[in-house]
Amino acid sequence: MSTHFGGRTLARSQALQLLFQAEANNLAVLEVLDGDYALSEGPLDDYARQLALGADVARPDLDAVISMRAKGWKLSRLNAVDRNLLRLALYEMLHVDEVDVPVTIDECVELAKAYGTDESSRFVNGVLGRVADDLDAGVDVVSVAREAARAAAAEDEAAEDDVPTGEAE
Repeated sequence: MSTHFGGRTLARSQALQLLFQAEANNLAVLEVLDGDYALSEGPLDDYARQLALGADVARPDLDAVISMRAKGWKLSRLNAVDRNLLRLALYEMLHVDEVDVPVTIDECVELAKAYGTDESSRFVNGVLGRVADDLDAGVDVVSVAREAARAAAAEDEAAEDDVPTGEAE
């Protein structure tokens, strides 16, 4: 039924807006929901609330997956729309069983076209496609991403230990 599909599209758009506002104001989504928030279209859909809250709680794991699959990009360097859209899509791909992964990817690519830059849709599609391939291959993407994040942190720490202090000899 197309109205349900349209409802999910609107819900994803609303969830993206909530995630964006939370990040921009350095708040949890729950704090945004408890205050004054802006939506391009309202009222807030229950599915939007579920997605935004879920993605916010799972954010450390989602960010680890994004960092692992966004080759050549640091998470902090991604534009805020792309970063939050990837969080939203990954949450839905990993935690919402009733939505097929290709549907999530297609919907989020459309949202990237609507809200992102000219390159956003290709970038989002590429990152989500790599994660979908991992999932199809049976990879536990969250565990792999956590391990990659730990290894990167250990490398960073080791590199800091090797930096000369600049003291005169």
